[in-house]
Amino acid sequence: MIHAYQLNGYNIVLDVCSGAVHLVDELAFSMIQGYEAQSFDELRSAMLETFRDEPAVTDREIERCYHEITALKESGQLFTPDTFAPMAGSFKEKSGDVIKALCLHVAHTCNLNCSYCFASQGKYHGERAVMSAEVGKRALDFLIEHSGRRRNLEVDFFGGEPLMNFAVVRELVAYARVREKEANKNFRFTLTTNGMLIDDEVIEFANREMSNVVLSLDGRKEVHDRYRVDYAGNGSWERIVPKFQKLVEARGGKNYYMRGTFTHQNPDFLADIRQMLDLGFTELSMEPVVCAPGDPSALTEEDLQTVMHQYEELAALMLERDREGRPFTFYHYMLDLSGGPCIYKRISGCGSGTEYMAVTPWGDLYPCHQFVGEERFRLGDIWNGLDNPEVRGEFAACNVYAKPECRDCWARLYCSGGCAANAWHATGSITGVYESGCRLFRKRMECAIMLAAARELSGQDGA
Repeated sequence: MIHAYQLNGYNIVLDVCSGAVHLVDELAFSMIQGYEAQSFDELRSAMLETFRDEPAVTDREIERCYHEITALKESGQLFTPDTFAPMAGSFKEKSGDVIKALCLHVAHTCNLNCSYCFASQGKYHGERAVMSAEVGKRALDFLIEHSGRRRNLEVDFFGGEPLMNFAVVRELVAYARVREKEANKNFRFTLTTNGMLIDDEVIEFANREMSNVVLSLDGRKEVHDRYRVDYAGNGSWERIVPKFQKLVEARGGKNYYMRGTFTHQNPDFLADIRQMLDLGFTELSMEPVVCAPGDPSALTEEDLQTVMHQYEELAALMLERDREGRPFTFYHYMLDLSGGPCIYKRISGCGSGTEYMAVTPWGDLYPCHQFVGEERFRLGDIWNGLDNPEVRGEFAACNVYAKPECRDCWARLYCSGGCAANAWHATGSITGVYESGCRLFRKRMECAIMLAAARELSGQDGA
């Protein structure tokens, strides 16, 4: 299977199953698309007609191009057959019951009142609560006990707003540093924060202990302050931006992400990216809002068209800034053409419900943070273990080949079947398809592939 498209002046052909990317001329671009459906004579006639006004396209040139395409096919770089489907069900079985990461909900409460918040302002459709040190320590022990021979373990401090329970966060990190030596493990921590409670103590701690920090900023002040307000209705932009700048400067500009959300109010999100760049931030991410179709913040069909055009302009801006020596990172465009994720990851996805779980303030386990509060998906708890094998089995069986709609999608080995939570909320099934999300993902991947290939040609890596 191939995917051929044109973007930013490039003719791009992706060989889906090998991952090979080809930048080709107009003749090769046209011939590759007809190669499997037509005989050589049919293809030659079609090319002579298509390029009748191009003197360089001769019988000899067409024959040469045909032989090169054939050589690429024989070498496994074009029209590579899909041999991965039989593996899909076995990968997660081989990993057994090993858990490698937990998302600790240290605070089911928040000091902001964002109307688009999927977590209901941190309450997750339940009561406000914070995690005790006792629960958090037991969660870390649970992770160690279920990590098998895996040494590197990951823990996200999440909310709500986790800094509303900062003392417990500090205590849990200190506990983990002791336990990792005893158990021969290595903990990597991430903190996600809205920034309201950042101070010098938080900055020093985060920059010492957090492998990554995710900072919530929607870009332009008027965009950010429309949704990200406190309980008095006041915007938070002016209060958090200086704190984010101070934290990022202290981190040396590395190992963080500015994480924004675009909605119906700002499908022109590239303006928000530019605002973040002007503020000095270079590690960026902007995510489409996920909400009910009738929600005022929901993206419309017209918005989706705008967003897809914005993705193209963003890729062009990144190349422009590369040439100027001012590169920046966009999370969804991080793509390694020469390596990238292993086939297990490409087929199986994020590992929610199997390798990765969320822990509530009282110790209940859910497949990920977006399922918290959905009682049907409760997997067990950190004291008694996993007692819902049926649901865990659903997640173990959830892979890109378990979704009929994904089997013929050219992007399937990049999205791995997409987000199970988005699928559930959109269709009522974790093996469903969140179609608007798929459309945006495919466009992002087209842009990311173009960007990576263009950088490869120019000898730049964007770093």
